Amino acid sequence: MKLVRRDLVRNGPGSVKIVPVEDDDMWHAYNLISAGDMVQAVTVRKVLREMASGGRDAERVKLKLEIKVEAVDYDKEGSVLRIRGKNVMENEHVKIGQFHTLEIEPHRPFVLRKELWDWAALDVLHQACDPAASADLAVVLMQEGLAHLFLIGRSITTTRARVETSIPRKHGPAIAGYESALKKFFENVLQALLKHIDFKVVQCVVLASPGFTKDQFRDYLLLEAERRELRQIIENKSRLILAHATSGYKHSLKEVLDAPSVMALIKDTKAAQEVRVLKEFFTMLSNDADRCCYGPKHVEVAHERMAIQDLLITDTLFRNSDVETRKKYVKLVESVKDSGGTVYTFSSMHVSGEQLAQLTGIAAILRFPLPELEDIEM
Repeated sequence: MKLVRRDLVRNGPGSVKIVPVEDDDMWHAYNLISAGDMVQAVTVRKVLREMASGGRDAERVKLKLEIKVEAVDYDKEGSVLRIRGKNVMENEHVKIGQFHTLEIEPHRPFVLRKELWDWAALDVLHQACDPAASADLAVVLMQEGLAHLFLIGRSITTTRARVETSIPRKHGPAIAGYESALKKFFENVLQALLKHIDFKVVQCVVLASPGFTKDQFRDYLLLEAERRELRQIIENKSRLILAHATSGYKHSLKEVLDAPSVMALIKDTKAAQEVRVLKEFFTMLSNDADRCCYGPKHVEVAHERMAIQDLLITDTLFRNSDVETRKKYVKLVESVKDSGGTVYTFSSMHVSGEQLAQLTGIAAILRFPLPELEDIEM
């Protein structure tokens, strides 16, 4: 995301002008814009004109509008943000107070004004505008005839490519057809890899599959890289990691990231840190339940007693439409940090974030046991 202008006060009012550059930036913008904010952008609106003949003619005109946000909808597939609210800018075509929906897309600048730029909003802005905070882990999940390429960053897991090739059975006279179909499949996956993976950002690429598909693909990849002199593959072959997965579908992503051998190799990537702390929490829940808690009430009480070592919280709680609730969670996070605790903000677009959301979206690993938490109503 490109930051064109920044004019704001921390924990005070201000505005930023930003241009979303990539699809992932739409997710950052979605996390940044809340109900009650003002958004200004160029939009297209259908207006009716009176004709000389007495009839009416509909015409689409470009306007600059500023709306007070009431609802934000994120369309992941189309990478579009729809912001609905009331117009606050004088305009000949749209009255003040009239409803309008602004559509924000990549490469379309907009201005965002907030009454309060709190810790959560500034953190999202920093992540969005810092290229180093982009996806630094790639995973290729595959099975014969199907592959998915995922880019995993701190805030979002995106599916960058899906490759499907029909492969005949490996029996009898059909074996020649099998070999050529498999080769075609591997070639398509190789092209997806070259197109979507930037080794300046991606630290490692995990190739995962059931059986030997991943091994066969790696052999094909390295052979073709030498034959065609594909420098980006040859120079980064040490970053290719093999792992087991039960399928080529997205639900296998969690088991791949959970595997100890993979965790050891990707430990420095941002996604791995979240997976590790969540795993630690679930282990603690099974073995020493008094040293952890979840749910807003229990976490609040634990913090009052200065017991929180690690706070796990989903970004969904910062997008709450109720301003007071949002402020409460922002204050809690800042307070935990001030008292020496570590805060992990999980994205609802990650597998780990989905897991945490099932546990109310907030949990904590404690410095010391608090058995009395069990007696408090959730």
